This record gives sequence, C-alpha cells and structure tokens, in this order.
Amino acid sequence: MLLAGFTFNLNAQEDMATDDYSKWQIRFRLISVIPNESADIEAIGGDVEIDAAFVPELDFTYFFTKNWAVELILATANHDVNAVDTAVGDIDLGDVWLLPPTLTLQYHFYTGNFKPYLGAGINYTIFYGIDEGDVADNVEYENSIGFAFQGGLDYNLNDKWFLNLDVKYILLSTDATVDATSALGATVGVDVDINPLIIGFGVGMKF
Repeated sequence: MLLAGFTFNLNAQEDMATDDYSKWQIRFRLISVIPNESADIEAIGGDVEIDAAFVPELDFTYFFTKNWAVELILATANHDVNAVDTAVGDIDLGDVWLLPPTLTLQYHFYTGNFKPYLGAGINYTIFYGIDEGDVADNVEYENSIGFAFQGGLDYNLNDKWFLNLDVKYILLSTDATVDATSALGATVGVDVDINPLIIGFGVGMKF
C-alpha cells in the first residue's frame, strides 16, 4: 500500500512537471564581473591584476520540460590589466574587452512564487578591442573555452514578469603574449587564470 502511494506521488509530480509552464524566458540583468586572477609570467615574474567590471547582460532560456532548461548568456565587459611585482616593477598592460557567450543546462525547482535553479555548462571567451597601454608594443590573448557553474533564483511578480538573482563562476584562462621590445627589449609569455565570479540582478519575462 505504501509503495503504491509513493508511486502515485511520483506520477503526479511528473504530470505537474509537464503542465502550465512557458517554453521561453528572457532576462535582462546588471552584472558584476569579479576576476579571481593569477598569472605565471615568463622571465620577469610577478602576477597580474584585472579590475572588476559592471555591465548589462541578456540571456535567453528554453524549457524542454517544466524543470529542465537550457540558457544562453550574452554579455561583454572591459577590464584594465596590470602586471604587478615583476622584476621591472608594475607594468600597465592597457585594457581588453571580453565576449564570453555561455551555454548552461539548468534544473529548476518550484516553491510557490520562488523558483531556484542550478546549472552547469560551457563557456567560450573571445578577447577583442585590445588597448596595449603605454609600455607594451602589442598584447595578444588567445580565445579560451572552459566550464561554467551557475545558481540562481527567480521570483514571480505575476504570470509573465519575474525578478532574478543569478551567480555564475567561470573557469577561464588564456595564454597572453606581451611584446615589450621597445621598453624592455623582450617579448614575454603569460599564462593567465581569470576565473570570474559573476553576480547579477535583473528582471525577466516569460513567453
């Protein structure tokens, strides 16, 4: 009898998971991109500092079922970069733009108007718009692929609109080449771990 009741409850939950949900969601967030940076700098040693950025972000979510969804996250951010504590002192490496489209698979939970979710996926980061600063003749960054982890919470305002809090951590690293021939007489290779924590708050719409 107990087994029959348990089976009935599972079937009921599965039936609920297939009814009354929107296939698509779109969110607009304001996000803070906070690098957890470190670097291995050839020849001159030292480390790297990358400043935080505050930018808008747009994402699209498609629900396969009421619980399972896939989300595409789109944003771009500009960061100032400095090499610090090197053998020749601190070096201004200018700034660079990052375009990191991220695709995550999510599982959504339902508790009244609250809908927490967890996700994991893949990130591909494109480096562009590089300004080398006053010291380097040229700086190049290799585009990078890595894993992304996500947790968040939606709060329904009504049947269409909701608020969103989202946290992501991206495993992001790149190989950089700094041509400082004019200033230092050398070209230096740098292995950089950026690993940003991304915290966002925004509003979403179901359709």
